[in-house]
Amino acid sequence: MTEPTAETPANQTAADELVTARPDGHVSPPHATGVLSPPYRWLSIGMFSLIFLAAFEAMAVTTIMPLVADDLDGEALFALAFAVPLAAGIIGMVIAGNWTDRAGPLPSLVTSAVLFVVGLVIAGTATDMVVFIVGRFVHGLSGAAVIVPLYVIVARVYPEQLRARVFAGFAAAWVIPSIIGPALAGVVAEAFSWHWVFLGVIGLLVPAAGMMLPPILRVRDQVQGDGSVQWSLGRVGWALLTATAALTLSLSKEFAEPWRWIIAVVSIVLVVVAVRPLMPSGTLRATRGLPATVLLRLIVAGAFFGSEIYLPYLFIERYEFSPSLAGAVLTGAGVSWAVASWLQGRLGDRVSNTQAVQIGAGTLAAALIVVLAVAAFTLNPVIAFVAWTLAGAAMGFMYPRFSVAVLGLSAVSAQGFNSAALSIGESLGAAFALAVTALVASTIAGGAFTAEFAVCVVIAFVAVVLAPRVRPPVEASVDA
Repeated sequence: MTEPTAETPANQTAADELVTARPDGHVSPPHATGVLSPPYRWLSIGMFSLIFLAAFEAMAVTTIMPLVADDLDGEALFALAFAVPLAAGIIGMVIAGNWTDRAGPLPSLVTSAVLFVVGLVIAGTATDMVVFIVGRFVHGLSGAAVIVPLYVIVARVYPEQLRARVFAGFAAAWVIPSIIGPALAGVVAEAFSWHWVFLGVIGLLVPAAGMMLPPILRVRDQVQGDGSVQWSLGRVGWALLTATAALTLSLSKEFAEPWRWIIAVVSIVLVVVAVRPLMPSGTLRATRGLPATVLLRLIVAGAFFGSEIYLPYLFIERYEFSPSLAGAVLTGAGVSWAVASWLQGRLGDRVSNTQAVQIGAGTLAAALIVVLAVAAFTLNPVIAFVAWTLAGAAMGFMYPRFSVAVLGLSAVSAQGFNSAALSIGESLGAAFALAVTALVASTIAGGAFTAEFAVCVVIAFVAVVLAPRVRPPVEASVDA
């Protein structure tokens, strides 16, 4: 490490030690010890803090949404309130991916953070469901876009052997929000108002940004984008069409028979056509390697997050839990997600990416079957809590490996695009699951919540079947 001098401040020498450019555009440190070792410490803490706040907001919204829908007379738009930010995220991630490949991660990261605050203000001050959903749109547009530059920072700053641990750290950043977030959101909503669950996050975001920006600025030169990458307005257009089709699918249940099914089928076809330019070639065919990995992320996200939305609702409506107690069901999954993610990071190459996904997909399917049984037969809610904790562990064990696998197979100039594709898949999978569950539930009389969880079980089984295709072909390389 270079000794600091009067002309070279100590924080600059730390930045100099942090990264060294390689001819292929990747960066690497002189030696790698851990994500919290001096060369990486403040950068890691800054990124983990941002993930922490995003996690807190996500867990809190899931808990209080039944209260919001009741207060704003928006029960009919319950699923749409979740689908809108997911669809908006598709647009945000495409723009962020293109912008990051062109100018580096910093401009899109700062812009996304500002829009995130704007969305929170709109949602937190809403007095009707339409305005609330507008706030959710702005929040979704920016919140999802934050992830893309963070992934690119990981790819360009951290060596390959540390990336799984970084993504495990992202998962660990969900631990405290998972433990206190749902219950705290319920307490705040009961004691004051659900509005403060949104507005309160703003007070936490400002100091976090002040802590996060300095270490990112210190590596700005090492993570600059490729100026030759052009803006792709065509991709933005396809993203708009994908988001519009996804929202139309979410609204299809509001139409009478047989129009609801006609609109749903047309919407699905449009999504399939529009999303193709936003994904690596071969994604929708589950081509072995990088394309199948992106598709698997989409599928497991649909199965897990499609179920997660309805769990607090189930406990509030059927078991008459308070919002804070209903939110506690999400706590076990958050903790187990982080623990399993830490475990896969420690296992490293002893468990391949393909094996991790296979184990995770199989465990997730088994857990969701138990949740379905609780909803179908009104079993003890403790059973659902245990099953959901297992589902969280399944996600934590395989989720970081999706990112590791995709970054390992991405050329430097495609890191933003492929990272955006991963996040788009997550949002699209969750939005698709929410839309289909709402559509099926509106068609099948009786069996409240059973139809929703049954759809998610079917999605999980598709993931089990396709999981082996994560293994790349023998000839795969970084340019794949």
